[in-house]
Amino acid sequence: MSEGPEKAVMFNAALLFFLVITQVVTAFHALIYKRDPKASWAWIITCILLPPVGPILYLLLGINRVRSKAQRLKGSWPFLLPGSPFLYALDKSSEIQDARNVLCKHTIPPHFHPIAHIAEAVTQRPLLGHNTIQPLFNGEQAYPAMLEAIHGAKRRIYLATYILDTDGPGGEIIEALASAVSRGVEVKVLLDGVGEFYSRPRPSMVLQRRGIPFARFLPIKLTSPSPFINLRNHRKLLIVDGGTGFTGGMNIRGKHMTQDPNNANPAQDIHFRLQGAIVSQMEEIFLEDWGFATGESRQGLTTVVDGTGQAICRSVTVGPNQDLNKLSVILNGAVSLASKSIHIMTPYFLPPREMLGALQSAALRGVNVNVVLPARNNLPFVHWATRNMLWELLLYGVRVYYQPPPFAHTKLFVLDDFYTVLGSANLDPRSLRLNFEVVLEAYEEELGRQMSEHIQSTIAVSREVTLREVDSRPLPERFRDSLCWLFSPYF
Repeated sequence: MSEGPEKAVMFNAALLFFLVITQVVTAFHALIYKRDPKASWAWIITCILLPPVGPILYLLLGINRVRSKAQRLKGSWPFLLPGSPFLYALDKSSEIQDARNVLCKHTIPPHFHPIAHIAEAVTQRPLLGHNTIQPLFNGEQAYPAMLEAIHGAKRRIYLATYILDTDGPGGEIIEALASAVSRGVEVKVLLDGVGEFYSRPRPSMVLQRRGIPFARFLPIKLTSPSPFINLRNHRKLLIVDGGTGFTGGMNIRGKHMTQDPNNANPAQDIHFRLQGAIVSQMEEIFLEDWGFATGESRQGLTTVVDGTGQAICRSVTVGPNQDLNKLSVILNGAVSLASKSIHIMTPYFLPPREMLGALQSAALRGVNVNVVLPARNNLPFVHWATRNMLWELLLYGVRVYYQPPPFAHTKLFVLDDFYTVLGSANLDPRSLRLNFEVVLEAYEEELGRQMSEHIQSTIAVSREVTLREVDSRPLPERFRDSLCWLFSPYF
């Protein structure tokens, strides 16, 4: 045999050996590390039957390489709050735990104690009292309030957002941040590595030109995991001087100015201004994300601004790291404890099977369960996928409504007109498993009633979806909806 063919045989054998090893290693990794057996089976079959495409897809999309530095960056929480109904320290002594639990039971109605205990066990964060929460509807209310806080900042401003437009309201906020930098305020802006491409010019270029410190979360590059679709930082946080915070579902862009006649595609949403001790948790979350993006160690916070409000709050981080499934566990527990009503408003509704079952059981118990979705979605394939599973809810008495335009980007969960979950997370696989999100749970009668009334007023002008309507879809529509639903875990 000549030298050329011999080398070719050796090369082919080496290539075959490499492909087999790659198939075995990736399939074994999927078996060991995937939590969902269906996902594990799907990836194992893909890796084995589709070489080399399967292993490559798994390496790009299947492995969560993000191991948040939260545990390393998070030192011991440096404060106890004098006069606050809740105390927190990383010291898990029974004396502190008992004191905290006793105070909790005297502040929150007993019916909601199990929800509080579930959330505490899952998040390892305390409930903090004496907070004020103010809903801000659409950009007309949210952006002026945010600008006022930025202009009044004396020590530090931390901003995290998925999308930051460089014109309109976004441009005004960038100018306000530049002014804060010029007067000696510490400013940090965290952009998502994909979200910044929604704006032209890119906000990172404008921030750099204006001398505003910024960082990008998982910027697009060949070495970044799942560079185009997964593991995005979808959190929206603005924290000013440690005492005033803003969060919710609203990005910073002109489309949320719903009264602007030049806005061709308006989007409704609700942001929230918070004051009180809960802002310290929001600041801690921002600094963990900033540390992950920059490698900087978190500097110890020295001040907590206690408030005088009635809301008792806790922050809940969601992400494909150690925070995976935390929000799902909390919401499933809350749904199982509902006694009167559950109101859900979200633009993207593809809940996991466990949540579907919990909502069905609640409706069968006589709980008034309402789900409000946009009639016209900005992501049609999500709307179609949702249509494929609505019958499972409608069949058991869950009521579903389509909210008329403009498109509603609001994310709300209100239970028994008292317990409210607000923030950046939708009820879909992207928010619950693939993105980094932050929500707040709030125990307050006034806020719960206000948000419940907002949802009820929306229902009054919405169209109810019926089981007959869903079942009578033409075959082409059912095929389209089923196909979109099949790929919904990757939306």
